[in-house]
Amino acid sequence: MRRDDLVTFHVDGTLGSAVAGLTDCRIQPRAATPKPVWNPDVPQTIDFYDTWQHVPANRAYDNAFKVEWELFLRHVVDGGPFRWNLLEGAKGVQLAELGLAELARAALRRRPAARASRARLR
Repeated sequence: MRRDDLVTFHVDGTLGSAVAGLTDCRIQPRAATPKPVWNPDVPQTIDFYDTWQHVPANRAYDNAFKVEWELFLRHVVDGGPFRWNLLEGAKGVQLAELGLAELARAALRRRPAARASRARLR
């Protein structure tokens, strides 16, 4: 639902859902979520995109890539410490690798054949 940006974060909760992109955020409170009746003989009358509420922007953000490059160039010209050094980059790679490993473990847990082979090993 609502994949109209380069990246989207979709969060579902007990009180509703939210979909945030790089420049836009929309919410759908539980009370406002449509409850259609499925009938293959009748055309759907609900426009599900219209049921999401736009969250107004309360702050303007500059391009993050541009801001970080400006900080780096200022560091190069003026000297001094730079927050995103090699160690911070290594931490980011480590976090990404841990996420990929967890994704692989989750996929393995969902496979019925993998569960059966693990049961035989016990």
